[in-house]
Amino acid sequence: MTATTDGSTGALPPRAASASDTTRITTPEAAGAPQAAERAMRRATDFLLSRQDAQGWWKGDLETNVTMDAEDLLLRQFLGILDEATVGAAALFIRGEQREDGAWPTFYGGPGDLSATVEAYVALRLAGDAPDAPHMARASAWVRERGGIAAARVFTRIWLALFGWWKWEDLPELPPELLYFPKWFPLSIYNFGCWARQTIVPLTVVSAKRPVRPAPFPLDELHTDPADPNPPRPPAPLASWDGVFQRLDKVVRGYRSVAVRRLRRAALNSAARWIIERQENDGCWGGIQPPAVYSVIALYLLGYDLEHPVMRAGLESLDRYAVWREDGARMIEACQSPVWDTCLATIALADAGLPADHPQLVKAADWMLGEQVVRPGDWSVRRPELPPGGWAFEFHNDNYPDMDDTAEVVLALRRVRHHDPERVENAIARGVRWNLGMQSRNGAWGAFDVDNTSPFPNRLPFCDFGEVIDPPSADVTAHVVEMLAVEGYAHDPRTRRGIEWLLAEQEPEGSWFGRWGVNYLYGTGSVVPALTAAGLPTDHPAIRRAVTWLERVQNDDGGWGEDLRSYQDPGRWSGRGASTASQTGWALLALLAAGERGSRAVERGVEWLARTQREDGSWDEPYFTGTGFPWDFSINYHLYRQVFPLTALGRYVHGEPFANQAVKPRPAHQPATPAAEAGTG
Repeated sequence: MTATTDGSTGALPPRAASASDTTRITTPEAAGAPQAAERAMRRATDFLLSRQDAQGWWKGDLETNVTMDAEDLLLRQFLGILDEATVGAAALFIRGEQREDGAWPTFYGGPGDLSATVEAYVALRLAGDAPDAPHMARASAWVRERGGIAAARVFTRIWLALFGWWKWEDLPELPPELLYFPKWFPLSIYNFGCWARQTIVPLTVVSAKRPVRPAPFPLDELHTDPADPNPPRPPAPLASWDGVFQRLDKVVRGYRSVAVRRLRRAALNSAARWIIERQENDGCWGGIQPPAVYSVIALYLLGYDLEHPVMRAGLESLDRYAVWREDGARMIEACQSPVWDTCLATIALADAGLPADHPQLVKAADWMLGEQVVRPGDWSVRRPELPPGGWAFEFHNDNYPDMDDTAEVVLALRRVRHHDPERVENAIARGVRWNLGMQSRNGAWGAFDVDNTSPFPNRLPFCDFGEVIDPPSADVTAHVVEMLAVEGYAHDPRTRRGIEWLLAEQEPEGSWFGRWGVNYLYGTGSVVPALTAAGLPTDHPAIRRAVTWLERVQNDDGGWGEDLRSYQDPGRWSGRGASTASQTGWALLALLAAGERGSRAVERGVEWLARTQREDGSWDEPYFTGTGFPWDFSINYHLYRQVFPLTALGRYVHGEPFANQAVKPRPAHQPATPAAEAGTG
């Protein structure tokens, strides 16, 4: 095997690779796949039941990368509230994530990332680590070899500019007047994905104010030439979009010097109002950490002191993203996923044979019913007449419910025999109506918004931190189609348009791209069950191509895995990687839905799950199989390794859920045609 310039392995992984070789059970069940599946399913069921919160929800840790931890420390340094216990615990975690070559990756086993390494290094300097310490010297040398701070992403340099380690003049301009662009304008804030929108609005305040706190130390060791730390970047060709937007940025910079003060003050006040209106009841913003961090900074710059109720609630919400580990280390979650984890856990347990009226399933349903969003959010800018009714991903996020959670919650509720069936039916009806109303023009569904497909936001100079728009994706569309089929909408014109879109999106070799999970295994594991639930026969050419692809990429050990590098190099990495429990579960879900229960591929996958299960019924999975932004921001959902294997084992043992009613008649509570659906115009 050869090493690439970033120190990562350049060759493909061995076919027999697996997630863990130390804690798994090494003796396979001698009696064969069915008996092995039964035993593994029972133990996994017991394990998952033991992890439910008393209120009814499940939540696994959501692990990302050390930029969350570094930026948390930088925020506290900026506000003057950094304490010794916090910095020590965060530094312990950050040091533990460093690679041998001195860099920090953005996912387990991945290559070093320049921006993550710069931010981690600065955080450790704040913790008192000396620049000549061996681990620090390796990190700074690695950074210099790759262009230094000047080559880092814009967001990293914004953090450094807060302390004078970078010049504000050498950053793209982001005027607060952006809020006044009408919603139809290509660069309206509503043409950004909700996660980007929530970040950009407070950053317009930061960009306008350009604050600088005294730097506690210099960072000369992170520049290729300390005498010229801010070298100009070469201009892009004028004929390219990048060139156009670079020159547009120069125009905006010129506007800064002539901006009408009255208009600028009004824009800043509008930004403050926009931010405060979107603060959730628990103090967070959108249930995710980055917008909360930038919102706190923006309001602080606008004169909100740390004892103001909005600021107190915001800072308290940031503390809830901290996960304290047994060794004393402190990891910051970028987000928390209780609704998503709870609906997936409910589906897994029900499909594994837990009685539909089991008290823990009923408790989970009660909690999910209480989480339905019943007020309009930013999505209503494009669907003003559509009544609310979706579910969000997090504990508190009434502004941004999403199609994915809504579809899966409906599928979960449909599996539970609740003591108040009328309440359940009403909630499901609202959720179905909302999902139908959020269909995009092309027949598919995005995650949070309708027709969020403008090509311009991604071209802006400051948008180099990952995906900033929310176009429809195969995995989200598949979950909605599956839900609609179960709810009796398999033959509805809207569902059929979604199916046609999915069929057109299939890759030539038979897989589907996974936007919110890694990657082609996730897309395929989502789409095939949706298509068969909607009535496509298992001998349909698209289904057979998917089966052939899954059989071809199965690892020699019987499992499936896919590395995040498939987002950058699908030709080499599509469906290739060390076997993991979650990705093996996805592959099995697709094969079982395609009628392959008795195939050798399925039996080998089931045997792999049984063989690698721990004694307590869990699985080990250090690999990142969740996706925030393809390649740029990756996630290890710690509950994925439990819910997807259990769902697959349950369907292997008990058969497909709703097998006898997948194309049932339309329920009376829903309209029959798109024209009858409020807000779908």
